[in-house]
Amino acid sequence: MDETLLKLLELSYKGYYCSQVLVIMALEAQGKENPDLIRALGGLANGCGSDGGICGTLTGAACLLGLYAGKGTDDEHEDEMLKYMLNDLTVWFEQTVGSRYGGITCGLIVGDRTEVRQRCGAIVAETYDYAMQLLASSGYDVSRGQD
Repeated sequence: MDETLLKLLELSYKGYYCSQVLVIMALEAQGKENPDLIRALGGLANGCGSDGGICGTLTGAACLLGLYAGKGTDDEHEDEMLKYMLNDLTVWFEQTVGSRYGGITCGLIVGDRTEVRQRCGAIVAETYDYAMQLLASSGYDVSRGQD
């Protein structure tokens, strides 16, 4: 079991949802905490509260990319690479996770919920690693956020 999977399992057992876990891990890589942001990300959990909604891992990973490349203040500008990273993330998620489970909604992915922790844990770890690869290939130092 790799370090990413161990960390996300620890956070999951503490009661954080997939979307929250992804951003907690990114913030920790930057040496930061942001409880308000983490609380807000809870709104993405369980397909935004509906099993028919898009998986919170995908929407959380999109937020993770935005944490690095998005606009956060009047003086900042969104990195033009963000739209390409978001597109790559979505295509990758549809091709990997979507093809495995017949779609990218929370309900299709978790099914009858008998393997939810194992299934979601693996998906979150895979998605976190892919998001970090996207950031690195776009020139981001993942240990640094916006200046």
